[in-house]
Amino acid sequence: MRTDFRPDFHRTPQAARRWAGRLCFSVLTAAMAALISAPAVAQNVSERVAKTQSLLSTETGYRLSVFAEVRNARTMAVAPELGGVFVGTRGPNLYFVRDENGDGVAEDVNLIADDFKLANGIAYKPGTLFVADQHRIVSYDLSNFDGESLGHPRILFTNLPDKRHHGWRYATLSPDGNRLFVAVGAPCNICKVSGLEGTVISIPVNGGAPKIYASGIRNSVGLTFHPETDELWFTDNGGDSLGDDIPREEFNRASTPDQFFGYPWYAGSDTRSPQFSDEEVPDQVTFPEFTFNAHNAPLGFTFDGEDALVALHGSWNRTIPDGYEVVRVEFINGKPITSNPFLSGFLRSNGEVIGRPVDVKHYIDGSILISDDNASAIWRMLPDD
Repeated sequence: MRTDFRPDFHRTPQAARRWAGRLCFSVLTAAMAALISAPAVAQNVSERVAKTQSLLSTETGYRLSVFAEVRNARTMAVAPELGGVFVGTRGPNLYFVRDENGDGVAEDVNLIADDFKLANGIAYKPGTLFVADQHRIVSYDLSNFDGESLGHPRILFTNLPDKRHHGWRYATLSPDGNRLFVAVGAPCNICKVSGLEGTVISIPVNGGAPKIYASGIRNSVGLTFHPETDELWFTDNGGDSLGDDIPREEFNRASTPDQFFGYPWYAGSDTRSPQFSDEEVPDQVTFPEFTFNAHNAPLGFTFDGEDALVALHGSWNRTIPDGYEVVRVEFINGKPITSNPFLSGFLRSNGEVIGRPVDVKHYIDGSILISDDNASAIWRMLPDD
């Protein structure tokens, strides 16, 4: 029985409406900005976030609002039974954002724990919250959760590589809810790894020894099971300092356990790593199903109907900045084919960055939540009726 949260309604606008909208996809008009900014004031949104909102552009068929302001908002785990969303950070803090009346506007943002190294990797199923920290994996019993503080953790595993470089984890639950999958990054730019480094691991939800599910992965900060095929898909960020346009960033499918995805012999996609270019690759490589521009930093994503919505956190190692948007990766016959803007405008024409999307999740009412650690906001994309 599937335990993750996947609303069946309002997942995508009509395909024809999307294509028509792309013909005129541009910055929102002044009238639309005024319509958006009015409820922002009513929601006590800060002037900074309201201004950012007014500059963003949406895919046709959606309207944008602010779900909550959360400092350094990163990964999200929607908890419909609790009337809110858990929000992790790339730091010690973990939040619970309460939307008790379910209207898509948070009433409270509560700091529920502040004792993590990197509270980035979170996953939820009814009754339990999982946190993959830099050095260990824990769970929390939520049977008496009051929305304001967590109890004592249950230790599930303590020997994750305790290194800050790429130490921010990402986690998801298996379709049956019995195993927790965690991405473990390589602790470097491009280097040979050992142990659990550069892998996706899985452990039983009650704790135990991890199994390596996939290897040859540089730094995945987004993994999700496909709702129809139950295959694991994940993003992977390529190596830096190889040029503006290489290597391309990856969107991968692990159709079976034990696949090898090339790192560090490949810096990303089909680009060989210079320091290992003369070495024989030790295993058959599974190449990505789809790629993004170099240094776009694809992070969290969710499947949306037949497509995927992917957060591109944006480049830092590129002469001309690129990324800084959420894109719709369109699938045809189960294969990703092309991508188009879903939420954009975070990168301004003058080079200013006003937001960096991190994670994408379906919310209780069929809207889509997008975390932004630069704007410290969670945006809400609501389909038009």
